[in-house]
Amino acid sequence: MKIEMSPIQSFSLFGESTHLPDVLHCETIADRSVLHDWELAPHRHARLHQVLLIEAGGGTATLDGKKEKLKPGALVNVPPGHVHAFKFERNTHGWVTTLADELMDELLVGAGTLRTELDRACVLSADAFMLQTVQQIWREFSTQEKARALVLRGLSGVLLGWVARELAMLSSSLHQQTDSALVQKFKDLIELHFTSHWTVSQYAQALSISPTHLSRLTKAANGTSAIRMIEARVMREARRNLAYTNLSIAAIAYSLGYADPAYFSRVFTKDAGVSPKAFRAQI
Repeated sequence: MKIEMSPIQSFSLFGESTHLPDVLHCETIADRSVLHDWELAPHRHARLHQVLLIEAGGGTATLDGKKEKLKPGALVNVPPGHVHAFKFERNTHGWVTTLADELMDELLVGAGTLRTELDRACVLSADAFMLQTVQQIWREFSTQEKARALVLRGLSGVLLGWVARELAMLSSSLHQQTDSALVQKFKDLIELHFTSHWTVSQYAQALSISPTHLSRLTKAANGTSAIRMIEARVMREARRNLAYTNLSIAAIAYSLGYADPAYFSRVFTKDAGVSPKAFRAQI
């Protein structure tokens, strides 16, 4: 049986194929959602950037196939071309601000990589300033006051600036989480291989990163280099054996992967400031 797949629709605004007629468009979430029983099917906008902010209620956003829970204070960034869908709780209150490509180009002239950075569909957290900005856009859009277009352009730039900052904070947080996880994996690998005297390069290869990057991560997380973390683990085990076992110094050296007990003694003395024999005597 052949299943016919419905194509993803591309709209100007949801359900409309006409070009955006104004500087921007701003409407409440309810304005369009109530017409579709609070559920907007997967679609995309070829030339429109949308920012949704939820003040009350919630629901689910599906962004490029990934579902995200929406709560009060959620801000959804939807760049052009990204497939998105929404299922809102009934009576959800918030706003949808839609910016045309032409306005984006105008606002982001000389803004470096901001256009690329804003091209990420995701759910962010809106603070009081972002809420206030969206409310101001809504009020200004709903009037025909003098210099309306100029004010809307300015407020749009402010909104995009806040969104860019939130995206940067999100990226930084994700990088930190990833870095922390890599350092923990490195520590786990040390526990498995410290007696085998793996090099920094071998650990880095196991983590699929470069030795330089590994040392940079450990320096940031623990204030020490990767090689020093490896050496410290070996020496900690050496001190433990010297203090709590009756093994000979040679036996300890062999158990820690050293082929030459004399070399082990030199390494230990350099690290501890005393020889293995002197260290054991002072316990």
